[in-house]
Amino acid sequence: MQGKRILYLMLGWFSLITGIIGIFLPLLPTTPLVLLAAWCFSRSSVRFHTWLIEHKFFGPIVRDWQSSDGIPRKARNRAIIFMWAGMAISIFIVSRLWATVGLITIGLCVSIYLLRMPLRSETPIATEAEESLKSPKDKDETN
Repeated sequence: MQGKRILYLMLGWFSLITGIIGIFLPLLPTTPLVLLAAWCFSRSSVRFHTWLIEHKFFGPIVRDWQSSDGIPRKARNRAIIFMWAGMAISIFIVSRLWATVGLITIGLCVSIYLLRMPLRSETPIATEAEESLKSPKDKDETN
């Protein structure tokens, strides 16, 4: 059992580090690698899993994926735009037919997947935040 835990821990760190490198390299996908790291950490280390979920940059990715509420529209649209921009740059740099066909195929599949995902409504969260900022006096006037 200890060997499996160590394997998941090593795979989690490898995945996270590769995902961080993917921020700067267009061919490495950051989000799937961060999600794989979260899954590996959930099987191996509560401490690292909690750290990843509470991380300033990676936490929202993992929390959005783990919730059944869907993803925000803005995040989905950004993901599609940046994915296609990165693929266009890669196609231009590589200039190979097989790479172009592969990237376009992958891009279409990922775009269809993202477009079919449920969208999370952001208005109730904003309304709750506004309500919590009101003073008790303001809340009494609205009721």
